[in-house]
Formats: sequence, structure tokens, C-alpha cells
Amino acid sequence: MLTLAAALLLSPVSTPVALPSTPAPLHGTLLTPDGQARAAAVILPGSGPTDRDGNSAQFGIRAGTYRLLAEGLADRGIATIRIDKRGIGESGAAGPAEPDLRFNTNIDDARAWAAEAAAKTGRPCAWLIGHSEGALVALATAANGDDKVCGLVLLSGAGRPAGVVLREQLATLPEPLKTEAYATLAELEAGRTVANPPASLAALFRPSVQPYLISWLALDPTKLAAAYDGPIFVGQGTTDLQVSVADAEAIKAAQPRADLVVWDGVNHVLKVAPADRAANVATYMDPALPLAPGLVEAVADFILKPR
Repeated sequence: MLTLAAALLLSPVSTPVALPSTPAPLHGTLLTPDGQARAAAVILPGSGPTDRDGNSAQFGIRAGTYRLLAEGLADRGIATIRIDKRGIGESGAAGPAEPDLRFNTNIDDARAWAAEAAAKTGRPCAWLIGHSEGALVALATAANGDDKVCGLVLLSGAGRPAGVVLREQLATLPEPLKTEAYATLAELEAGRTVANPPASLAALFRPSVQPYLISWLALDPTKLAAAYDGPIFVGQGTTDLQVSVADAEAIKAAQPRADLVVWDGVNHVLKVAPADRAANVATYMDPALPLAPGLVEAVADFILKPR
């Protein structure tokens, strides 16, 4: 009984946090270890409707990756704020209309959350832990310079510009649609909107989303990594269906000071998974499955490393 009581007293403390913003506040969860936090971090989610815990009701994803990461880091003395992006979860009311979306908004929000995490925990700065697209947000935020950012942890992040990845994905389109898609992409990369994109690709190139695409396509993760002089940890699994080890190696090549860790048999949601697609994707739906062994320890050790 005494053992149980002691364990409860040592449990991390979860606190809702709200960040003032227009048109509505942004929301997240602060998870603090028992006692003084040794470091603070903000967990930046990946693309699409991904919430603060790493789940997406729209796509049936219930991996709980960010919650599990936050809990593991709290056990090692690291406080985290994991966030709902604008338009997602409790931050739904803060989402702008689609024509007003810009990637820079994600950068501004990350900067504000880093300052909030530092203030809430009494630390001089906070680490940015970016997963998937969140890794690009972290890189862009840090490259702009911010004394509230201690350093970066990039997990399952792309190492190539979005335009390169999109061309790979569009390469299987039949002609002449492929040529039209590539031409549209080239215009967007040049910073120009396209009034009449291919109708069959409206989901990707509709006019209302083009300003966001232009702001996103302009970013090159390797150039951002090369420009950043702070500490960088790059973590990548070998059975990731969305990002490859080559992406992680590209970041490392651009910034040789970065620490690169490759986890064998670990997928995009940071869990042990086979290369088989069906079995791999099944882990996205399993909140009871823990993060890959050693993953949290590697991240925590890097953050807490004396510098």
C-alpha cells in the first residue's frame, strides 16, 4: 500500500495549457515530472489532422505516439508540451480559412510554444521535438533564430524538399496528366498560383490551398539544417513507410554535427513493425503498443547531454 502511494506521489503531472492567439487560443497538454524539470520540450505533430497525442480520428490512427513519448520523457525528468495544431482538436477554432493557411503560421506557433514551455517550467529554453512534418517546422523555426529554442529532435522527418517527394508520388500518373501535374508543381515552386490546375488533381492543387503549398514548397530541410548551429538529433526507423533512412542521412550530411540514430525495425509512428505494409499500418491503430525499445532513452540522453 505504501509502495502504491509513493508511486502515485511520483507520477508526472498533466496540466491543460492555453496559448493566446487570434482568432482563438491554441491548446495543449503540459506533462511535468515530479520535482524540478531537468529540461523542457515541445512536441510538434506531423501533417494532416494529427492531434496532440499523435492520433487522427479522420484516418482511424490511434497510435498515441506523442502521449507515449511525453510520458517516457517525464519519467526521465523532461517536461513536455504536446499541442493541438490550429484547426485540430481543442485548437479547432484557431484554424484560419484555407486560403489564409501558410506554413509560416506553424513556425510562428512553434516559436510561441517554445517560449511558453520555457516559462511554464522555469527553464531558459525548450527543445523542439518534431515528428514527420513537425520536423520541418522545427528546422524552419530554429533556422530563423530563437533564443528560446535549446535544440532540435527530428523524428521521421523528410530530408528532401516537398517538391521532390511530390514528384515521386506523381510519377505513376498517366500522360498527359503527369506532365500537367509537374507543370503545376513547377509554377507553385516559382511562387506563382495556377488558376486552372488539372481537375482530377483538385484535392492536391485546388486554388484555395495553393498559397499554403507555395509557402511549404519553398523550404529545403537540408538547407535549414545546414544553417542551424545548435544541437540536432535525427532519429529514423528502417521500416518507415513514409520517410526513408536516406532522408535522415541527407540531414546528417547537410549538418555533420547532428547525431543520427537509425532504429532497426521501427516505423513512422516510432513502434516496432515489420516491412509488410498491412502489419506495419496495423500498429497505427494500437495505442497499447509501446514505443520502440531504446527510443525514448536515446532522445532523453541527447537532450540531457552536458553541453
